Amino acid sequence: MDYPNLSRHILSLVGGGENISSFTNCMTRLRLEIIDPSRVDVDALKKLDGVMGVVDGDQLQVVVGPGHAQRLRDAFAVETGLEGSAPVDADADAPLSAVDDLRRLQTKNTQKVKARQKTGVHALFRHIGNIFIPIIPGFIACGLIVAIANVWKLIAPGVAANPWFLAFAALGSIVVGALNLLVGYNTAKEFGGTPVLGLIAGAVSYLPALAGIPASTAADGTVIPAQPLSIPLFGDLKPALGGIIGVIVTAWLFTVIEKWVRKHVPAWLDLFVVPVVTLLVGAAVCIFVIMPIAGLLMQGIDWVLIDFALERGGVIGGYLLSSLFLPLVMLGIHQGLTPIHAQLIADHGYTQLLPVLAMAGAGEVGMAIAIYVKTKSARLKSIIRAALPIGVLGVGEPLIYGVSLPLFYPLITACLGGGFGGAFVAFGIQATGGFGAGALGLSGVLMTAVITNGQWLWYVGGLVIAYIMGFVLTYFFGFKEHMVERLS
Repeated sequence: MDYPNLSRHILSLVGGGENISSFTNCMTRLRLEIIDPSRVDVDALKKLDGVMGVVDGDQLQVVVGPGHAQRLRDAFAVETGLEGSAPVDADADAPLSAVDDLRRLQTKNTQKVKARQKTGVHALFRHIGNIFIPIIPGFIACGLIVAIANVWKLIAPGVAANPWFLAFAALGSIVVGALNLLVGYNTAKEFGGTPVLGLIAGAVSYLPALAGIPASTAADGTVIPAQPLSIPLFGDLKPALGGIIGVIVTAWLFTVIEKWVRKHVPAWLDLFVVPVVTLLVGAAVCIFVIMPIAGLLMQGIDWVLIDFALERGGVIGGYLLSSLFLPLVMLGIHQGLTPIHAQLIADHGYTQLLPVLAMAGAGEVGMAIAIYVKTKSARLKSIIRAALPIGVLGVGEPLIYGVSLPLFYPLITACLGGGFGGAFVAFGIQATGGFGAGALGLSGVLMTAVITNGQWLWYVGGLVIAYIMGFVLTYFFGFKEHMVERLS
């Protein structure tokens, strides 16, 4: 593919650089934020050599396929002279290995669902997704290194004393150790602030000095008691109070302060005044307001999702969490759980919530297999053949928007079937004392590689149960041949 030439043609057909407010890419698409959609020639774009499809809407999406999107984005940046914004979720669009029919159905139904996602809440979750998605490759890399190190120690226990092994294993802790800094940096970038100030914002609530003065012994042997930093109404401070949610709010606040100060300061004083005022005011608000409130919020979320739903709820809690997850995906609010997963990984080394929720996708797989076996429609079979392999690997949107959502009742049986897998995994978490996913970004069978504490068989067992129950419920109760007419 001639990326520079294609970029020039795309640029001319969308009204030139002055008609683009920003652009980015995902795994398969160049995504353009268009100022005046009336100036875009969509039909001509579809005819360009190398373009596999165009999704028109608030965001113009030029589909070029996996492996090409990033290269086209780089060439487009050179052509326009613009930098673009952070790449977005790789599973937010259909895989281009799917047949055209699947892609058309998925695009059609995705647009219907996304059209209803215009509230401020949905915008907030999109921001959260844009903050964390660029970090996911690092999560995957470090998570797999931790998994390799754990298997290595099982095979050769003595290797744990080898300094080279320790250096190798330490690579797996880099992203978790720097997560607050990465999140702060990306938050500032997402909201239009100076990224390095966002990075500093991410460090404020993690300062060791926030622990106060530890207990010590004077020269005469007198014990000097610890002197913690304390805030009225909220009590003692401690580093990392408020966790990742506190970091996001603090970094966002830094961007608000930075923009306000910049409007009121002469340009010749900008470099000296804006960053200093931003840091001092933002840090004060972070320590005295954001950290305590975010700490209470994190405790509440942790109690609801972990203590109540999983530990006390057990199999019932696991069933409900898994069976309700697909509707959250369709509503576009599942990204709101990403900071929770990240915080659990930072605190415990894994998120026990993610393997339970992943069973929802396994229920979709079982549903698709049941329909494939039962239907007489060659068209529906071809759609499922295109979407099923990547569904097994954890990319569920083609099955949701291309199969279960338009047929409707199979969506319900997929949710119910996935719930059984979630119940099994939740039972395993209780029975073993705890395990989870040590990295974000992997789902389906691929998540097996990052299941911690050697408990991957519980996860695989959950997948198999969700496959079976999704199949059984759909085969007997969720699909009738006349439903194929809904795919028009």
